[in-house]
Amino acid sequence: MIGAAPARFLAQIQATLLHALRLPIAGRPIISTSKQLLDYLRADTANLITERFRVLFLSSQNELIDDDLVWNGTVGEAPAYPREVVKRALEVGATGIILVHNHPSGSHQPSKGDIEATRRIADAASLLGICLHDHIIVSRAGWASFRMLGLLDTPASKAA
Repeated sequence: MIGAAPARFLAQIQATLLHALRLPIAGRPIISTSKQLLDYLRADTANLITERFRVLFLSSQNELIDDDLVWNGTVGEAPAYPREVVKRALEVGATGIILVHNHPSGSHQPSKGDIEATRRIADAASLLGICLHDHIIVSRAGWASFRMLGLLDTPASKAA
């Protein structure tokens, strides 16, 4: 265990690193800078001991409007409430969102609960013209994208 002074120093270094990683993202479209986005998300959440659920709110040009920590969870859960996500998106004028949470367990594979919560948020957002671009799970071992895993397909695209 390290002492309080070294811990504060390491926290300051992490805060500085996160600020530096966020600057390039804030000025450019997120979708075209996915490596920078993933670097930022992994630096911020990969080694946390409790789950955190956050939402990246995007403009119609996919520029980052806001990055909100929506809920701090427990070791194994960070609840996601569609009403709160959509309410905040409307408040900031977002037309798109990216959901992000971490898995302290080390596995970045989505659980059934993750998939169901994501579907509820996607459905609620869609009703108000807000596009769910992706849901990214970050862990020490890596990351997973719901979009890349085919978990954000619409019912119409599955039927085709």
